[in-house]
Amino acid sequence: MDPLTEKQIRASFVNSTKGEAARLRLPLGFAELPWTDLDFLGWVDPGAPLRAHLVVPGADERPLGVSLRVPALGRTSAMKSSLCQVCLTAHASSGVSLFTAPLAGQRGRQGNTVGIYLCADLACPLYVRGRRQPQLRSGRQEESLTTEERVTRLRTNLDAFTAKVVDG
Repeated sequence: MDPLTEKQIRASFVNSTKGEAARLRLPLGFAELPWTDLDFLGWVDPGAPLRAHLVVPGADERPLGVSLRVPALGRTSAMKSSLCQVCLTAHASSGVSLFTAPLAGQRGRQGNTVGIYLCADLACPLYVRGRRQPQLRSGRQEESLTTEERVTRLRTNLDAFTAKVVDG
């Protein structure tokens, strides 16, 4: 992913008002992000821990931002392990969360949302590249796909989710 400026990020959101985009806080360590290892920028808002944000490269080379709601802490899952729907990384149950996004436009203002299970730390690009390892109770399953194939799968899955937000 090409490095983005604060202005580009704030202007990219399709399911937030301009005021909401202006108030969001950028990720901690924004100046030191490993842009070459990122396929999207994802973070939980340091000033609003029940809000998260994704910024992906758009089809027209302009970034596309999506605001998400983070589940409240304290909810526990009966599952022993969970799978991220974007990068397909297996985690202990606390390592994956259901994030919901208001749809873009009128449908989102009416309360319509779409949800997706994502790595709770939104570090999918780092998991597919082996730069970060998930916390698992049992052994990790090895994939036969190359890193490039896993990155392509991640991008395809993320594009499908963002298309749901944009197109409803």
